[in-house]
Amino acid sequence: MLPAPVRQGMPGRRFFLAAASALAATATLAPTRASVATRARIVILGAGAAGLSMASRLAQRLDGATITLVDARKAHYYQPGFTLVAAGLKPAAYAVSRTADFVSPSVRLVEDRAVEIDPEARRVTTAGGQRLDYDFLILATGLSLDYAAIAGMDIARIGRDGLGSVYAGPEAAAATWRAMSAFADRGGTALFCRPSTEMKCAGAPLKYAFLTDDTLRRRGNRGKAELIYNAHNKVLFSVPIVAEKLRMLYRDRGITVNHEHELAAIDPGARTATFRTASGMVPIRYDFINVVPPMRAPEVVRNSPLRWQQGPFAADGWAEVDRATLRHRRYANVFAVGDVAGVPKGKTAASVKWQVPVAVDHLVADIEGRESTERYNGYTSCPMITRVGRAMLVEFDYDDNLVPSFPGVIAPLEELWVSWIMKEVGLKPTYLAMLRGLA
Repeated sequence: MLPAPVRQGMPGRRFFLAAASALAATATLAPTRASVATRARIVILGAGAAGLSMASRLAQRLDGATITLVDARKAHYYQPGFTLVAAGLKPAAYAVSRTADFVSPSVRLVEDRAVEIDPEARRVTTAGGQRLDYDFLILATGLSLDYAAIAGMDIARIGRDGLGSVYAGPEAAAATWRAMSAFADRGGTALFCRPSTEMKCAGAPLKYAFLTDDTLRRRGNRGKAELIYNAHNKVLFSVPIVAEKLRMLYRDRGITVNHEHELAAIDPGARTATFRTASGMVPIRYDFINVVPPMRAPEVVRNSPLRWQQGPFAADGWAEVDRATLRHRRYANVFAVGDVAGVPKGKTAASVKWQVPVAVDHLVADIEGRESTERYNGYTSCPMITRVGRAMLVEFDYDDNLVPSFPGVIAPLEELWVSWIMKEVGLKPTYLAMLRGLA
């Protein structure tokens, strides 16, 4: 049921569009603080959501600092938009902008790739041979998509032979839509899966199964198709109450779930995927597949002393940081934010929004000679699309507690139109404001 002001006032659609616009507007209002004078040299590796947000906020908080942002890619990708592109709802260009457009005038942008980090010498070396000395280092490199770990995978074939992969970039997302749309016209068997590694937006593979189901139904072809979701472990989602809700929704939509199935190899020509299971390798033929590759820390972090040395985050090289402060556990002048941070949750843009202010305040506190009390509680958000026009706004923390931003208004486990509007309309303006340090 909608809240009383919606039922009694303006029509629901107009109200929630206005609410989404208001949320975007308030996201541009940042608190004003006095600048801190400093000559500190700060190097930020990566100009994605986390790196740009860090650079913008540090430029606002510090006066006189040398802030250097390092990233070779000139294009900035709005990655939360990839699923909308792969659903045929947005063009590829919707998810692409220029990195330089979000860089503060006082920040130096080095369009190069970092290849070595020496935390003892406090120095970063780039592929072009530049040596960047620092007093503080921010790791915001994102992560690497390890398609090579899947035998036979060829990203050049995405969009052909029933092969899709939403994560490979905006054009790949558009090509995935073409492959999925062709499948929805014919029917057959569709496979969905996720890797056993940590990954960005773990809800995205689940969403795409829902969207494929919805597309089939809209075309009157659901009875011609079998949809199979191969989970890498024994649950569909890390938060138990959400996992149970998804289990019931998949059951109701007729989506088959196989647990403990991890994609090991693919033969695009034969349209066969082979999954690693407890009982051995299991081949499954498909007419459409959405491949989600293993994800690891980029080599520059994975091959550095800054990676976790032991524990669950060591194998894939995630940065060894304290989960509450995002500060490195062995090098106090190093922080990690965004996907590369080796923390239990947090590989979403929503997490970046909450991580960055914490890391910034701790860094500024070091310069001021005070102790910051700011803490990151693991907040992350997943607008779980369940069909075009409906989504569940799932928000949770390190302890798997649901932490809704709009309690009493948006029920986190209900398929709501307003949650869909927040994903389709309200999220991007807020995200862009975040890049400028305003959200």
